[in-house]
Amino acid sequence: MSSQRMISVRSAPLRPLPRLGRPDGLDNGLALRRDQLDFLSRGLERHGDVFEFRLLGLPMVLVNHPDYIRHILVDNSAGYDKNAVLFKIVRPVLRKGLIANADHELWLRQRRMIAPHLTPRAIRDLAGNMTAETMRMLERWDGSDAPILDITDQIGQLALRIVNRSLFSADVDATALAFERAFGEANTILGSFFRFPFPPLSVPTRSHRRLRRAIAEMDEFVSGFIKARIEPPSSSDNTDLLTLLMNSVDETDGRGMDVEQLHHEVLNICIGAYETTTNTLSWAFYLLARHPDAERRLHDEVDRVIGDRIPDIDDIPRLPYTRMVVDETLRIYSPAYQFMRRARREDELGGYRLRKGSNVLINSYLLHRHPDFWDDPERFDPERFTPENTTARPKHAYIPFGSGHRVCVGKHFALTELVLVLATVASRYRLRLPDGAAPITPEALITLHPKGGVHLRPQRRKARAR
Repeated sequence: MSSQRMISVRSAPLRPLPRLGRPDGLDNGLALRRDQLDFLSRGLERHGDVFEFRLLGLPMVLVNHPDYIRHILVDNSAGYDKNAVLFKIVRPVLRKGLIANADHELWLRQRRMIAPHLTPRAIRDLAGNMTAETMRMLERWDGSDAPILDITDQIGQLALRIVNRSLFSADVDATALAFERAFGEANTILGSFFRFPFPPLSVPTRSHRRLRRAIAEMDEFVSGFIKARIEPPSSSDNTDLLTLLMNSVDETDGRGMDVEQLHHEVLNICIGAYETTTNTLSWAFYLLARHPDAERRLHDEVDRVIGDRIPDIDDIPRLPYTRMVVDETLRIYSPAYQFMRRARREDELGGYRLRKGSNVLINSYLLHRHPDFWDDPERFDPERFTPENTTARPKHAYIPFGSGHRVCVGKHFALTELVLVLATVASRYRLRLPDGAAPITPEALITLHPKGGVHLRPQRRKARAR
């Protein structure tokens, strides 16, 4: 399935973008606050794949077609930067780290130093942390008599243990819970600010004071590990990510990161790895509990390939259906469900004039439901990601990790972790919906959460021997 709409050079005058809402944007702010996803969906229904709206006077443009997204992220990426509203909102937390950095030269320098440690080959050395910590979680489940588990909380703690073991060679308990609470607080406050950005963060409101406390708690968590490694210098022979980052140098100038930049990058890795795993696996187990046929296929594959042993990274190519479950979960509920670029100069999208300075919003929750590329898009169907179906779709119809030169640097870490954790849990447990459970809806904060968390009933299963 594909679309014939393409970006092309036109001789006719460019048209102004269709606009949603009042010119001053006051009605848009109220509508976004009530239900951001519904507001944007109605705009697409009314105007098609690109339209403009205002949020308290700020120009916003939603684009929702693979051709337009490829143009912005790949073909004309030099015409766009990250100095956009959404990244300005999260910058108080993420600072100069890779996720929100708008300084292209600094971002490029940092990317050169970080990317080699997160390649598929490099991840091989970290995969054992993922299954070892998952087995520790399952052993706690084995000894628990709790009839219902808060899966979101369980996976959140697991994700933090994995990233901290990978970064710091450290076990974390109470400190990880404090980090989890602090990030949850920051996510809620910043998500509310995006829906209705008033007053500015510089105003000392009660919520902004809470945000500053949350940021301080996350900073303290990260700085504790860095200080312990630097003062006095560690004599450990650890080869964890922190050690690798501390010893990385930029090939162009021969210098490494200063302590401040190292802190920002480590915090970005902690947040990115925690958030991707927690939300994706929470949604995955919820979707599998609602679709027993897909769950059965997953268990059959895991039993056949893994049996009673613990999976390892070499099993991943032999777990294609498990990976398809991950991909379909990321389609329906991508944690990083929206991001922005700012137009550095005037541009054209499908015959429309995109003005310089516009904040261009790309929302994968909506893109991944585009009816031109996804049949019955609300249906959970891992078969969408067979090689044949994947090849038949435009590449930019599916972008859970972004695209172009700023594609998520942690993509390979995340996908390896998601497949291995899912396979390890599925080999030993079935997770059931509690009787009378109400459907779970997404909560659109800075990231996409299952509102109220996912609560499921654990049921021990015995895998078939291979």
